[in-house]
Amino acid sequence: MLKKIFLILLVCTLAITAVACGGGAEDDSAAGGENQEQQGSNENEEQEEKLEGAVIVDGSGTVYPLMAHIAEEYMTKEEPNVSVQVGRAGSSAGFKKFIPGELDFADASRPIKQEELAQLEEKGLELGKDVLEFKLALDGLAIVINKDNDWATEMTREEIVNMYLSGAYKADDKVLWSDVRSEWPQEEVKFYGPNENHGTFEFFYEKILDEQDMVKTANLQQEYSTLVDLVSKDKNAIAFFGYGYYASNTDKLVAVKVDFGNGPVEPNLDTIGEDLAYAGFTRPVFTYLNANYASEKPQVLDFAKYVVSPEGAARLAGENGFAPLPAAQYNEYLKQLEQIK
Repeated sequence: MLKKIFLILLVCTLAITAVACGGGAEDDSAAGGENQEQQGSNENEEQEEKLEGAVIVDGSGTVYPLMAHIAEEYMTKEEPNVSVQVGRAGSSAGFKKFIPGELDFADASRPIKQEELAQLEEKGLELGKDVLEFKLALDGLAIVINKDNDWATEMTREEIVNMYLSGAYKADDKVLWSDVRSEWPQEEVKFYGPNENHGTFEFFYEKILDEQDMVKTANLQQEYSTLVDLVSKDKNAIAFFGYGYYASNTDKLVAVKVDFGNGPVEPNLDTIGEDLAYAGFTRPVFTYLNANYASEKPQVLDFAKYVVSPEGAARLAGENGFAPLPAAQYNEYLKQLEQIK
């Protein structure tokens, strides 16, 4: 009798053990399945979040060094599978591509014009909704001369303006340095500047010359590098372009100190600003974003956020000859971008 009871207890114990072991295996298998499923889900999310594709930017030659640097940092440090292509056709040329929808961004060294806004509206695009305007930084218009020019290192604003105004000194616009100041050389001034494709030309013509004709003898060029080369080889040359290009060519050129009424001011990152000593020749530079493309293409939106992030224009402006904007300004732009879905 006792044997039978012992055998029954043994069988029950073995049965319970077997069930427990079997249940554990099933639980482990289920847990393993859940873990694999979760891992697979995470991998899928990572694949979905992985950005690729192109971002197309063109426009201002003045803004080009800054935007190209931002793009380089973004592709190197953030998204190596995204190709950010930055051109420098000029502000006006950039808008001609941007308005028909050929670009994601249009860089500009002047604000978008009313006629360009009208063309956007014809395409069904509204500034502030379909197109977003972002100020990137502040630029100083530099007046540059040859390094061997030791007489015109300081000039008043009025002297610079009058030099470039057609007919101010000579009917044929063949102005001599001595026409500006009698003690200066009796040699003809060689005028240079960017051509009409550039916002810098438009800024100079509209804001500095007050839309009066420029001297007919001015040699206007598409490439800023060409201007640097021309001025560096001509003792009697004078040119205007963004401070950033001068800052990267101080070994070849001299920036004229401009007297706006309170003494000569040298353009640099301590004087360029809307409330600083070089305010008379200070201007904001911009980029314009097609917000519809940013909504459709994740890489465009992501790059836009990088541009206005602390790692973008705020950090890199100074390295490219621009004065950065206050952090609060960039934060406002970031808030706008975060509304895009």
